[in-house]
Amino acid sequence: MQLLFIWAFIFLLVAGVPVAFTMGISATAGLLISEGVRFLIVVPQRIFAGIDKFPLIAVPLFILAGELMNGSGITQRLVALSSLIVGRLRGGLAQVNIFSSMIFAGISGSAVADTAALGSMLIPSMEKDGYTRSFAAAVTAASSIIGPVIPPSIIMVIYAYVMQVPTGALFLAGIVPGIMMALAMMILTYFIVGPDQKPSQLALDARANAGRVIAEAILPAVTPIIIVGGIVGGVFTPTESAAAAVAYTAFIALFVLRTTRFRELPSILLRAAKTSGTILFMIGAASLFAWLATIAGIPQVLTTHITGLTDNVLLLFFLINIFLLLIGMVLDAAPAILILGPILAPAMMKLGVDPIHFAIVMCVNLTIGLATPPVGMVLFVAASVARERIEAISRRLLPYLAAHLVVLFLITYFPTLTMWIPSYFGY
Repeated sequence: MQLLFIWAFIFLLVAGVPVAFTMGISATAGLLISEGVRFLIVVPQRIFAGIDKFPLIAVPLFILAGELMNGSGITQRLVALSSLIVGRLRGGLAQVNIFSSMIFAGISGSAVADTAALGSMLIPSMEKDGYTRSFAAAVTAASSIIGPVIPPSIIMVIYAYVMQVPTGALFLAGIVPGIMMALAMMILTYFIVGPDQKPSQLALDARANAGRVIAEAILPAVTPIIIVGGIVGGVFTPTESAAAAVAYTAFIALFVLRTTRFRELPSILLRAAKTSGTILFMIGAASLFAWLATIAGIPQVLTTHITGLTDNVLLLFFLINIFLLLIGMVLDAAPAILILGPILAPAMMKLGVDPIHFAIVMCVNLTIGLATPPVGMVLFVAASVARERIEAISRRLLPYLAAHLVVLFLITYFPTLTMWIPSYFGY
């Protein structure tokens, strides 16, 4: 059974079958052939059990908060605020793109939502300002992967559920790496664009209307403070914080800014439901796959092999980072966490690595994979929005991926960078 469903998984993955169906089909086939038809009743039971968990309610709620932001015009106000703060730096709209991603990250927690929302607005504007479409799309893709790092983060919610670590601790640990990724991109952009790049018209307009820009953006911009502050202050749990984010965003959109009408809510809810359904089905299929793998003893065997490679934690961390970077090129972050988290995390904890530290390293590593070919999700979204070839975007993306890798290895070998905020709040 062990080799059968693993080989089936690899075959279906190489054949291009969506990851959720790959995990579900391979596990079902292995169970059917090894145990017989009578055990097929286990399949729906394990899938449903995998998603019937209170912490996972946060996933559709954070997605809904992001959809409300996009549908209410709040995104444009955040971009205007970013233009006011960094728009006059060398690199103009490129800097605005990166800074906007950092702010938007604190609201949606989704790299794909970030790419679609900001890319559709800023890529055409950057092109008008003299940037090439491939560069504009590369900046959008590279900056959007900050979204799942700065809290709230959907993949951190998934990791916390799978590995039973505090979601609040992961949220706090992601703040510094996310800011480091944004700063690394902004510094790199400063040197890439050269001194002749003039401030964008968007920045000039924001400066001329600074009071209005701040007034319209200040309420949406404090959403991350409400989410993280509420968790740390014990006002609500991480799952309840997602509901608070939805309620707060809906209140702003419907009653403060009045940019969303009640008749638009069904379409917003439908888009959030479609995205949530996809993610939750993937979690359910991964739960089935992980359950079968556990029965087959695969995690225990792999953990023994991993810890047997070397006793040097630093070297092992390096090898695991390289492995995860390669995995991120072919697997989305969520399924990779669902499959590999229960295997790699126990092995590293056995060697004395803090579970929160390893969680952040793994999440940042796999998030970088969202912008790497051949199956980087945000890369495809950016290419679609920019109407540009993926190959052209990938070439312009390389310096930014290198900057993200520098940040990745800094947080890997200097745990204090990620752990000092969680430690300060008692995690």
